[in-house]
Amino acid sequence: MAELPKLSVRLSGGVDPRRSVDLANIAEANGFHSLWFAENAFNRGVLPAASACAVATRRIGIGIGVFNPYNRHPTLMAMEIGALDELAQGRARLAIGSGIAAATERLGLSTDRPLAAVRDAITIVRAMLKGEEVNYAGSAFSAHKVKLEYQAPRRDMPLLMAARGEQALALAGKIADGLMISNMCPVQFTQAAVRAVRAAARRAQRPAPAEVVQYIPCAVRLDRGEAYGLAKAAIGEMLPSFWALGQRVPSAKAALLQAAGLSEADFAAAVGRLHAGEHPSQALDDRFVQAFAIAGTAEDALAQARRYGEAGASELVLTFAGRRVQADMQYLANAVHRSG
Repeated sequence: MAELPKLSVRLSGGVDPRRSVDLANIAEANGFHSLWFAENAFNRGVLPAASACAVATRRIGIGIGVFNPYNRHPTLMAMEIGALDELAQGRARLAIGSGIAAATERLGLSTDRPLAAVRDAITIVRAMLKGEEVNYAGSAFSAHKVKLEYQAPRRDMPLLMAARGEQALALAGKIADGLMISNMCPVQFTQAAVRAVRAAARRAQRPAPAEVVQYIPCAVRLDRGEAYGLAKAAIGEMLPSFWALGQRVPSAKAALLQAAGLSEADFAAAVGRLHAGEHPSQALDDRFVQAFAIAGTAEDALAQARRYGEAGASELVLTFAGRRVQADMQYLANAVHRSG
């Protein structure tokens, strides 16, 4: 039997900070590996919730995925993640990406060099966490005579990079300590991405990034049909925006189209039906669930999670669908414990 990836829980700015603390305690009690906080433009900033969860828990990891250098200059990233790691006593985790270009452009900022921005951010943050004085002139972001005025708890904190396109994956293999993969990326993409990152690391004569962390919706119920309905609702919320992104960004479209058994025409038809107001349970068939979610009974979910492990994912970050998040987390965790 394939090894099960670590299972973590995704929270976001869409969740009230006090509710985040409740969910953090439930996740920790049920043995989940980490909490990952997804910060989406113009919603709640995630640092208050992440900080509160760091204080309320003792074991579970506290991840920020992702910060982007357009919202936060890399020097501010280093200041904040170092302080969060102090609060969490060495449990903080960080992934850096270029963000969503459409949102960044609404700030009046140019996004024409996203890879340079991420490279500059990782370079600056890494050096600052090591306690170095940074004198770096980047293509997108720079820092001159900058040094943290406190000692970060971990000089070698791993820095993950969010990547999807061919060039971004190559950069992750060259400079990052791990890869973060977004929602709406099927297992076929995961396998290809991991291979690309490892190949880039070999070319750079450095160890392959150890961590491959992937976001994915999760719907688990004793009734498989009920779980599939919840998964379709979750996918239905995301698919139109990801498909629209794919019309602008070829790599985003290519990632979607790696899903086995789904054609470009299938995606276009499904998005059209969603735009027309059809409920996701009608607009999306089971192929979309099998490609973009972990869904079914808890045992189904674990079998699907192992497929991602076989593809190279070391950790799956689950967004639990539906209103019974506490019960669903416990149901899945009990299945993990039974499986050994």
